[in-house]
Amino acid sequence: MSNQKLFHLAVVGATGAVGQQILRLLEERDFPIQSLKLLSSARSAGKKVAFKGEEIVVEEAKPESFDGVDIALFSAGGSVSKALAPHAVERGVICIDNTNAYRMDPDTPLVVPEVNVEKINEHKGIIANPNCSTIQMVAALKPLHDRYGIKQIIVSTYQAVSGAGQSAIDETLRQSKAVLDEQDVNPDMLPVGSLPKKHQIAFNAIPQIDVFQENGFTMEEMKMIRETKKIMGDDSIGVTATCVRIPVVYGHSESLYVEFKEDFDLAEVRSILENAPGVVLQDNMDEQHYPLATEAAGKLDVFVGRLRKDLTNEKALNMWVVSDNLLKGAAWNAVQIAEYIAKKS
Repeated sequence: MSNQKLFHLAVVGATGAVGQQILRLLEERDFPIQSLKLLSSARSAGKKVAFKGEEIVVEEAKPESFDGVDIALFSAGGSVSKALAPHAVERGVICIDNTNAYRMDPDTPLVVPEVNVEKINEHKGIIANPNCSTIQMVAALKPLHDRYGIKQIIVSTYQAVSGAGQSAIDETLRQSKAVLDEQDVNPDMLPVGSLPKKHQIAFNAIPQIDVFQENGFTMEEMKMIRETKKIMGDDSIGVTATCVRIPVVYGHSESLYVEFKEDFDLAEVRSILENAPGVVLQDNMDEQHYPLATEAAGKLDVFVGRLRKDLTNEKALNMWVVSDNLLKGAAWNAVQIAEYIAKKS
């Protein structure tokens, strides 16, 4: 390993929930780092973050921050990526972006390594990380699409509050305590965004993530629809989504109805999923063994279960998919991309 190339890395949004997970993974997996620069907003600049036994001072992210950097991992919000990624690319940096800023840009690869890792080679300086709920869905469906061809996907998501940031976690815990103590609940966080009305999340389910579009779908739902087609490389796949926020801290759950173009054998589906990269099959009715958010939290894989043929459409499969939204849904997917780049360099 002594002749392995070492990289100058930057993590933008280093103090956020995803940024913290990126740093943990880089340390645990011993990514080949020559130097590490931690960048954030002016508000978080000056904080110290521990990495491999050392304390690194977080700097304010500016265009010149990327001088001498090889790879930058962005997870500080779309506006930050839009403002800074082009400056980083000008300096020769490969940017791995965790936001929505470049996902649907035709010149930017949208990558889930288990699905379309070869697309990384087509980058022009920026590689986009898909939406968290899209990542786990396509990781589970791509091997089945390769075998049977997917005609239509109907997905309902049950998304953890950590997807809306630490403030949403704090609000969920605060509200839960208030309800249990029979006190008033005063919601001020969810749904996220400059929206006029906020709803209680404790002991509730909010069928809105992000803002509504003119077609009646939310932005989160449209992300899943558009990103799935791009990642799969197939615009003919019909996708419809309903995204719901629930009071779970870590781990998104999804109910999928998948109609294939060809007939399928359930035993073969199980075999395909058992051998799919990054996928763990948990599907035993007799032992009530199926994916749970509480068990997926902290793990890197996508968990699949409740496999059953639809009762009215012999070409349709019903399934349940769960994954840690901060790991495979964000940080781990980004680090996987960085590891691929490092191995190819």
